[in-house]
Amino acid sequence: MKTKITLILLFISCFAFSQRKVADKFYKEYSYIKAAEFYKKAIDNGDDGVDMVTRLADCYYNNSNSEQAAYWYGVASNRDEGLDDEAIYKYVQSLRSIGEYNKADEWLKKIPDAGSKIGNVDYDKLKTLNKDSVVVANLDINTKNSEFGLYARGQKLYFASSRDEKGEIYEWNNQPYLDLYQAKITKNKEGEDVIESIMPIVSSKINTGFHESSVALTKDGQTLYFTRNNLNDEDKLEYDKKGTSHLKIFKATLVNGQWDNIEDLPFNDKIYSSGHPALSPDEKTLYFTSDRPDSYGLTDIYKVAILPNGEYGKPVNLGDKVNTSGREMFPFVAKDYTLYFSSDGYANLGLLDIYKTDLLKNNSSEVINIGAPFNSGYDDFAFFYNEDGKSGYLSSNRPGGKGQDDIYKFKTLKCKQFIKGRTFDKRTKEILPNTLVELIDSEGKVIKRFVTQEDATYVFEVECEKKFSLRGTKLDHKDDFVNNIETTDVRGKEIEHDLYLTPLIIGNEIVIDPIFFDFDKWNIRPDAAYELEHIVRVLKNHPKMIIKIEAHTDSRGSDRYNEILSDKRAKSTRDYIFSRDIGTNRIESAIGYGEKQLVNKCSNGVPCTEEEHQENRRSKFIITNDYK
Repeated sequence: MKTKITLILLFISCFAFSQRKVADKFYKEYSYIKAAEFYKKAIDNGDDGVDMVTRLADCYYNNSNSEQAAYWYGVASNRDEGLDDEAIYKYVQSLRSIGEYNKADEWLKKIPDAGSKIGNVDYDKLKTLNKDSVVVANLDINTKNSEFGLYARGQKLYFASSRDEKGEIYEWNNQPYLDLYQAKITKNKEGEDVIESIMPIVSSKINTGFHESSVALTKDGQTLYFTRNNLNDEDKLEYDKKGTSHLKIFKATLVNGQWDNIEDLPFNDKIYSSGHPALSPDEKTLYFTSDRPDSYGLTDIYKVAILPNGEYGKPVNLGDKVNTSGREMFPFVAKDYTLYFSSDGYANLGLLDIYKTDLLKNNSSEVINIGAPFNSGYDDFAFFYNEDGKSGYLSSNRPGGKGQDDIYKFKTLKCKQFIKGRTFDKRTKEILPNTLVELIDSEGKVIKRFVTQEDATYVFEVECEKKFSLRGTKLDHKDDFVNNIETTDVRGKEIEHDLYLTPLIIGNEIVIDPIFFDFDKWNIRPDAAYELEHIVRVLKNHPKMIIKIEAHTDSRGSDRYNEILSDKRAKSTRDYIFSRDIGTNRIESAIGYGEKQLVNKCSNGVPCTEEEHQENRRSKFIITNDYK
């Protein structure tokens, strides 16, 4: 009996060891689904050391199955040996992906010098960053298999897909190999985009029995860059000494409507990969992803000059201002030279997130996570902006999609802020209903109007990052202005500005600011004309109103001189008002009283301040009839 038990245990041990070897072979060939199947059987049969369980977790991690990856990394973490730093990092990414942020942060602390790039995540901020400003929707063209990397040029779209069920199976994810497809984009009656006429890319030389993906197209539509497996002359996979087939970037040109003249770019190599091409707006630089020897991490972003003679410069790593010890992939350069890319080496929501940087414009620029809904906690990548800078596409394997990877369209809604406030009587500080408030743009054009109601409030919805002015206008009041209002980039922010309008009719007078004349002069200066326009405005608003003009001086100077000068100034004021199409019957009289009607103690010989003398230097516009 004892011998029988020993034989059974030996058989189980040998069987488990055999399964481990089979699993390792599949793992080495990137056949992660098959490898996971055999690792799981080996573990079930007792071969459950930390290395085995971690390998199983890696299989799920490499296929973005975050739930299973997190579970098995958790199992491995309970083994005596524990997890190494690489496994801990993958565990952190998997936990973030499934929303277990607190647990992820605790595990991140176990990595020495984890660095600011991957730590200190404000998850709530990233999850709600564009909640009210961006709409993301799954495209109808997606299938149960993978679609990703959509690139648009005019009415044509290009993307990668494994939808060809007749193709050979890629054992990494148990789907057919990727091919390049094209489609046409049109508008329906509602003005919405419709994608139609989906077909393999028009070429007999691009799609093979292996992977093609990730395109970049020149503006003239004549040159196409794309990624493909490294193939030999017989269109069979070519491997390095370790048995790995790498990726290369190829160039094709359009000949009679067909993509032809396939060119293997000179900076490709058999011992490392190059892929995910992207063009600069001036088409003088090609950006791409590679794992070549001078990389900072698993994959980095590089650039290479496209020379005028059609040749290429030497590839240059973008450096540690972009690249990390993780994966940087799928570069895209917008028309304003903003660089977008995907990475798992920065603070993120889990797995690959999309980031942006102004590095191409500013060497000191930081890398910014563009947040949800662009990013989801799963793999989010292959970002593309349309020429309008307001819409585009991204790819993701987030939950709720149709396949493993899906293409999503996004549209950015206009950033809006609100300028609001109340209107007041400047003299009494009481609210002032029925006031016209005008919004003026930076060019001086009135773009919106609002009439305050009983609560005297106004509100304007305005665009972010713009300059505006306000003008408050009401009958028989001086306008009030607020200039140089600058909106920011904070969506929904409220900017408050109250307006204070000065009444022009107080009792039986039209009251304006003092009118100034040059010394010993009575001609109307421009500043005086500006003030007198308020008198003109009131008289035009009330056609029956009749006034009389009084001009007064202080006590300095002789009595006779002051009387003559003030009388000339009163009549000059009257004549200016007549010149503004006010009838001569509207002004009953215009008389200068000199210093005869002082309003304070400052008579001849009494010492007074300049402010006290100013009280006596005044023009009065007295209403003499019942004009209403």
